[in-house]
Amino acid sequence: MQHEDPLQKHFRLSPPLLAALGKIGIRTIRDLFYHFPARYEQGGKSAAIAGLVPGTEATIFGTIHDLETRKSWKRKIPVGEARLRDATGSIKIMWFHQPYLAKKYAEGMSVKAVGTIGGKEGKIYLANPHVEPADPTDVGIFAPSSETASESKLFAVYPESRGVSSLWFRHALERVFKAGAHELEDPIPGDILDTYHLPALSTALVWIHTPENLKDAEAARKRFAFEEMYAIQVKKSLERAENAASASYAIPEGNTLTNRFLATLPFPPTNAQQRAIQDILFDFTRGYPMARLLEGDVGSGKTAVAAATAYATVCSRPPGRQHGTLQVAYMAPTEILARQHFESFIEYFKDLPINIALMTGSGCQKFPSKSSRGKATPISRAQLLKWVENGEIAMLVGTHALIQKSVQFQHLAYCIVDEQHRFGTRQRAALLKNPHSHGNAASIGTRMPSEAWLSEASSAG
Repeated sequence: MQHEDPLQKHFRLSPPLLAALGKIGIRTIRDLFYHFPARYEQGGKSAAIAGLVPGTEATIFGTIHDLETRKSWKRKIPVGEARLRDATGSIKIMWFHQPYLAKKYAEGMSVKAVGTIGGKEGKIYLANPHVEPADPTDVGIFAPSSETASESKLFAVYPESRGVSSLWFRHALERVFKAGAHELEDPIPGDILDTYHLPALSTALVWIHTPENLKDAEAARKRFAFEEMYAIQVKKSLERAENAASASYAIPEGNTLTNRFLATLPFPPTNAQQRAIQDILFDFTRGYPMARLLEGDVGSGKTAVAAATAYATVCSRPPGRQHGTLQVAYMAPTEILARQHFESFIEYFKDLPINIALMTGSGCQKFPSKSSRGKATPISRAQLLKWVENGEIAMLVGTHALIQKSVQFQHLAYCIVDEQHRFGTRQRAALLKNPHSHGNAASIGTRMPSEAWLSEASSAG
């Protein structure tokens, strides 16, 4: 039994059960291991059948009889049935969707059943209980005391789907544990496990699915939480290393250009804005893509920082070129915001001989208009795409429309994502890494743009 084996290779699964498992993402043995319990239940006090009350948890010792399988009358659900007897009476056991369990036990076998008493007074039953063989000496009125029952093992309760129950998961995992399939390669190095006092993967899998006590279950959960964070950190480290090895557009004159822009503003930048601008400009000089999150309260001036650094970008030439400019893409989550930023950048750059464009689902605009220098004019999407591709549009503001495959930049050097938390990771990555961001000169080669994310302080946490 291998951890990548599909479940149907080792289990007889009906089409409805297979569909139910697939609905919650369980297709392989490994998926089964990583479907963790939502909580744990402990068998209630051991009790005689005659004293059982509906709605309570109970542990019952008795002998099992009248085993059969059938389909329910109304919904035609496959059901396994049996009757559990002790010296005081009997109670019906019903295994919904798991009729095979009625074939697992022999007539007259001594068992322990743990579950919730269903039904109503005078017509009670046990629905999907956990049943296991018991010592015949435990069966009868003199069952183990409540103290003994309280020390029994915990029962895992799993996130379920219609047609698959926690009981099915417990039986399936019992089988794969016996086969030794939980002996997986541990992704966390041994020295890290020792440093943080974490159990090994094979031990943690046993503890989280079949814990002897809550302390073991908690230790396993701590280990898997750490594993998730460890995987994220490793992935991010690899991304940073890949990023550092990528080429980007360097902007060595950023300080001079930005100071020229800041001098045109009707207000001096704050110290925090100056620090943010200098950090971004320093990244522009290093020759590999920047990735920064700019966080601030509403009205703190994040857009002014974006405008100042975008100005340095659109005033810079592509490497080896005597004409044209580097390009900036500004992506906003809504058309209203995109239009507001388009108008803001027009105000910021109105005296600069560059073209700014707006692209949204409802239409496109370009500034300046050839017929009216101080205004924007509507243009066709096809014409805008052509100008973006040949580099005539220095700054493109838009919504999700910017990440369509038809949008091809010539020298995209800087991407700004406003309210980045409202975009998916793949959507942000599409603006940076898809093949349409390229340098068209053979001596330049492919260069990755830098990226800045703008986020409100209240929503970035």
